[in-house]
Amino acid sequence: MSPATARELAARDNDGVHVLLLWHPAENAVSVSVEDARFGETFQIAVAPDRALDAFYHPYAYAA
Repeated sequence: MSPATARELAARDNDGVHVLLLWHPAENAVSVSVEDARFGETFQIAVAPDRALDAFYHPYAYAA
């Protein structure tokens, strides 16, 4: 899934953690992108569409 072709559905920032909920129209897939400025870490996880909002609000639980 390419972030360049993704559409941002939601974004939030909290204490140096930037979270994006992304839709990838070419694949009709959803992912959550996390950038943690506190530790310099970034990751992206694919999520089931019916779990997208839960993963957006709790990305570390889905990354585990």
